[in-house]
Amino acid sequence: MKRIRVALVAGGRSSEHEISLASARSVLAALDPDVYDVTSVAIGRDGRWELGRGEAPPRELEAAAAHAAAETLPVPADAAVPATLAEVDVVLPILHGPFGEDGTVQGLLELAGVPYVGAGVAASAVCMDKDLCKKVLHKSGIEVAAHIAIREGDEIANPYGFPVFVKPARLGSSIGITKAHDEDELREAVELARRHDDKVLVEEFVGGTEVECGVLGNRRPIASVVGEIVPQAEWYDYAAKYDEGGSEIIIPARVSEDVARRVQEIAIDAFIATDCEGMARIDFFVRDDGVVVLNEINTIPGFTDTSVYTRLFEASGIPYPELLQRLIDLALERHERRSKLKF
Repeated sequence: MKRIRVALVAGGRSSEHEISLASARSVLAALDPDVYDVTSVAIGRDGRWELGRGEAPPRELEAAAAHAAAETLPVPADAAVPATLAEVDVVLPILHGPFGEDGTVQGLLELAGVPYVGAGVAASAVCMDKDLCKKVLHKSGIEVAAHIAIREGDEIANPYGFPVFVKPARLGSSIGITKAHDEDELREAVELARRHDDKVLVEEFVGGTEVECGVLGNRRPIASVVGEIVPQAEWYDYAAKYDEGGSEIIIPARVSEDVARRVQEIAIDAFIATDCEGMARIDFFVRDDGVVVLNEINTIPGFTDTSVYTRLFEASGIPYPELLQRLIDLALERHERRSKLKF
């Protein structure tokens, strides 16, 4: 059988560059070479692209991203790789944060007419922007934490008391987020968040158990089992997410069956409400009174074989290589469906 030609895109310009590379190395190692003909595409921090051979060691992604070629578009390193992304069967963007998870790369692929894994342009953009995403979810009847958005030049406001969370509106991996306990910390938190984004969220603190649920599918998505996050720090910050021993994930979560089922239902409802396709990891708080509050939607979650999303589906009976296969199949199915539309 002819192998499926996959372009694995990783790196990127955002603060989550290194996380993207780690995810992509795991994906590259897991894709069956008898089934997939993989070309790696590394994007440097300066936005430059470089193509390489998929069969090279996974660390090639890191090297290519650090020493990208002078071209700013995907130009081949030699004749053995596709001349453009349009010559592959499907693109697997493993990019986190702005300039990759936010609809920009998805828009490029739409213009090129190339199938790609994950959410489309609109869903990617909405879910990347925590302010817009919360408004869409609230309008759809889904409980979210109250927040206000502060733009450049706005006065700092906090109608929620302390503690309160301060976040860049369009970033992930808890980068630039602070749990502020007083006015001084609030001012410092807004200043930190503004280094990453000119729109900043001040969000009410929601106490309770932090849980996460994966979603997989297009028109008929399924939810994974629910996992519980137990950070060793005061909250689930960057170090708790990525440092060894920084947090623990308990699968299944230590919540009642009714609550777990409710989390899964809301995860699917939110996936549909934001027009997501392919995959998403959706994060929640379960308050002490049992109310489920959606925190955020990640359309390209961390994707190593030990990441939360992959572990949740492993526990749901879908191992890592099969999960990748399903995502590629979903991308091809969506592309075929959309190719029949008249625009």
